[in-house]
Amino acid sequence: MAETTAAAMPGSESSQGPPPGGAAGADAAPPLEQNISYAAERIIGNGSFGVVFEAKVVETGEVVAIKKVLQDKRFKNRELQIMRQLVKDPHPNIVALKHCFYSQGEKADELYLNLVLEFVPETVYSISRRHQKHGMQLPLLYVKLYLYQLSRALAHIHALGICHRDIKPQNLLVDPTTQQLKLCDFGSAKALVPGEPNVSYICSRYYRAPELIFGSTDYTTAIDIWSEGCVGAELLLGQPLFPGDSGVDQLVEIIKVLGTPTKEEIRSMNSNYIEFKFPQIKSCQWRKIFRNKTPEDAMDFIASTLAYTPSKRVAPLEGCAHPFFDELRQESTRLPNGAGPLPPLFEFTTREMANTELMDKLMPPHARSSSSSTADSQQKKAADR
Repeated sequence: MAETTAAAMPGSESSQGPPPGGAAGADAAPPLEQNISYAAERIIGNGSFGVVFEAKVVETGEVVAIKKVLQDKRFKNRELQIMRQLVKDPHPNIVALKHCFYSQGEKADELYLNLVLEFVPETVYSISRRHQKHGMQLPLLYVKLYLYQLSRALAHIHALGICHRDIKPQNLLVDPTTQQLKLCDFGSAKALVPGEPNVSYICSRYYRAPELIFGSTDYTTAIDIWSEGCVGAELLLGQPLFPGDSGVDQLVEIIKVLGTPTKEEIRSMNSNYIEFKFPQIKSCQWRKIFRNKTPEDAMDFIASTLAYTPSKRVAPLEGCAHPFFDELRQESTRLPNGAGPLPPLFEFTTREMANTELMDKLMPPHARSSSSSTADSQQKKAADR
């Protein structure tokens, strides 16, 4: 999250209102009102959007994160709408919205929306930075775990038509004990509608897909897959793959690696640029970019996400079936240094399990019985809703 100053939230606040999944309407049951007090403990993130606190539920002692954003009363908050949709259709690799409430600002016309989220103490960014600081390479197993879980999260939101639009290491929460990853910060996310234009100045610079740099306004969820490839390459390299200082510089960095895009590739990104003259540069071999010990299947997976043509980037759930992740499907695989078993990787949702052909590749034999019972319980929960 970008750093800036923001007004602090009072030490504790009471909230009253429906739980985040509550529906309103003539046929809906009246929402249950809850009174919950939160005590803010420290600021854990801030930016142009507002501020994020680590807080405690006074009544239970549960630790939560509260994202406090200034609400424009003229518009519905898009992030809240998306988070509510994800309450109804949850996923183990997406941060959960627990509750939401409004609070008054210092000025009479200031209204703040507070999103109460599950608290996860680390991020992929903080973990990778810590390894760099100590001159250590991030274990390859961690890279596999993070990219596999991110792929599952992207498959889930993309199936709902939602594009995250800001995939970066800072927005990937990690439980340091289990290494379970949860995608967070849906402040830039949007449900993409074919034919409806979208802003192109979106996504943090190092992770921006080339069609965004070309100013495309009809891009697809494939921009998230490009960002995932940039994150994966950064974890393998220990530094960003495309460290541009500006949009143009960013494109130069991409061309240095992938070579000059063909006319067809440029057309697929933004047809307005097909007559633009680019210097002719050949693509660089991935082996020359990555460390000598980087496995072929790791480079192959990264390459599958970083295609100029958006439709040629690997679909997220198909990416999970890539041989790079085969180690995660072995029953004997454990976290490094005897830190315990892997996080839950095969508790597939009913939506994921609908792709039966892929499930044959994704589901290892040792996980089949537990996953079917998970899907059954999810169907029951959906029916109860």
